[in-house]
Amino acid sequence: MSLPAVLKDRLSLPVVCSPLFIISNPDLVIAQCKAGVVGSFPALNARPAHVLEEWLDRITTELAEHDARNPDRPAAPFAVNQIVHKSNDRLEHDLELCAKYKVPITITSLGAREEVNRAVHAYGGIVLHDVINNHFARKAIEKGADGLIAVAAGAGGHAGTLSPFALIHEIREWFDGPLLLSGAIGNGQAVLAAQAAGADLAYVGSAFIATEEANAPHGYKQMITDSTASDIVYSDLFTGVHGNYLRQSIVNAGLDPDALSKSDPSKMNFGSGGNTKAKAWRDIWGSGQGIGAIKRVVPAGELVGQFIREYQAARSRLALPALRASHA
Repeated sequence: MSLPAVLKDRLSLPVVCSPLFIISNPDLVIAQCKAGVVGSFPALNARPAHVLEEWLDRITTELAEHDARNPDRPAAPFAVNQIVHKSNDRLEHDLELCAKYKVPITITSLGAREEVNRAVHAYGGIVLHDVINNHFARKAIEKGADGLIAVAAGAGGHAGTLSPFALIHEIREWFDGPLLLSGAIGNGQAVLAAQAAGADLAYVGSAFIATEEANAPHGYKQMITDSTASDIVYSDLFTGVHGNYLRQSIVNAGLDPDALSKSDPSKMNFGSGGNTKAKAWRDIWGSGQGIGAIKRVVPAGELVGQFIREYQAARSRLALPALRASHA
């Protein structure tokens, strides 16, 4: 297993921060990258469409300035998430801007498309595609993705149902390229566990909602710090795709989280939800199951530092003597 050049020796921790719809913004991405982990944002967060160029210009400029001041500690690369589903009428525009700014990493979601991968490869970028099972993983690689993000049970937002151990094992049986694991990763120990399971990198999202730079309401951040895995509800009602959401946000929207109806596929809307008056992600707040480890709202750089300490401590603890061989 080897990482592409853009990720080799550039990270202080083997982590890619997932793109958080509405929440990820230039402040958060820049802070993540300066701390040594890949920062990312959905292209659709930049609204209206022309704002995307402002964001890309600011991110590339500030990271370049950081690198010039810190040649021995350059920033990690950043990524932009592209929703390649047919409902995204901005895709062509956003891809052209990302090519102009040579965005190093593109994360694709909700479909695998060869022409998107070719467009990114044409300027030297790489594509990581998120998948919830082995079938979609194979399709993504067949269509030209460079790496995979295994979205396992417990991940925030649109999530799968498979155990991370099962999903990673099935993909690793045939794929030896870049592999990331998403699903309830809320501390440095879980980052190490992702690698032990066979992933190259951990894919972390919900923990960064509770950071100072995140574009989330105070109540959302506080709910993250107050909640645990048992406060997560899995439903397809709000966008037409199953996802994990904070129970209390569903209650606050006037709904019963224990009696949610099924979605109407004809009203599927990946941007803001369309099956109820309450909108994901504005009213119904997404979150993964790993939030029990998140206790305070802190700067993103401080959170990365905490993850690094936990990761290193876990590695030290696991430097154990070999087990004695059993004898018949």
